[in-house]
Amino acid sequence: MQEHDTEESDLAYLDREFLASDDARPLRIIAEYLNPLRRLRQQRVHDTVVFFGSARLTEEGPLGRFYTEARELSRLITAWSAALPSHVNRFVICSGGGGGIMEAANRGAEDAGGRSIGLNINLPHEQRPNAFVTPALMFKFRYFFMRKLWFAHLARAMVVFPGGFGTLDELTEILTLSQTRKLGRKVPVVLYGSEYWNEIINFKALLRHGMISSEDLQLFSFADDPRSAFSFLQQAIDMDPAEKTPAFAHSRCRVTP
Repeated sequence: MQEHDTEESDLAYLDREFLASDDARPLRIIAEYLNPLRRLRQQRVHDTVVFFGSARLTEEGPLGRFYTEARELSRLITAWSAALPSHVNRFVICSGGGGGIMEAANRGAEDAGGRSIGLNINLPHEQRPNAFVTPALMFKFRYFFMRKLWFAHLARAMVVFPGGFGTLDELTEILTLSQTRKLGRKVPVVLYGSEYWNEIINFKALLRHGMISSEDLQLFSFADDPRSAFSFLQQAIDMDPAEKTPAFAHSRCRVTP
């Protein structure tokens, strides 16, 4: 039987109008999983250290010290990672790929001669890719929940600088996953800037009112300078040997008959 020639416009996977439709939403969602998976594997990225923080914290602004210190902490982590004996890229700095603290994190990795990841997203303001993300590791997402999955999926630690709603969302996401033991490994969290975080979130009140347990306060630590944050991360990060790349955080679930 002779095959008929098919116009490219007849192929569903090349139909841009279809791919942008509501009907194709599941395809777009799974593409935001499979495309980063393929690219991270190609770039031999094993795991990450994630930086969160406000896009509004600039180097020249009134809270510019946080930008400078995020850059320095990222540099320290990247230089340490580069010295580890490994055939894959370990503890790669990962940010949201935008400005402010995100830019500082990617910039610090570049200062150390390393590579870094940017998980960018289309937003009406603030979120523009910064110039310091490694081009091969710049990703752009449409869906917040897929972007958040990739933040958590490879993370071995998270450093959270002062930020607003987005930063709070990302922080409480990872704390909830750790509290409920939905992650298959420990992800240490550093809240950078203790004065800010103790003012923004009244952790003691949450405990006093019975909304969290005393054990939940062990899910995070505070730091106020790059060196102490770096020292904590060196001790807290799980140093299990690299095997598969990427090294996913497996979800814990029970299978019932």
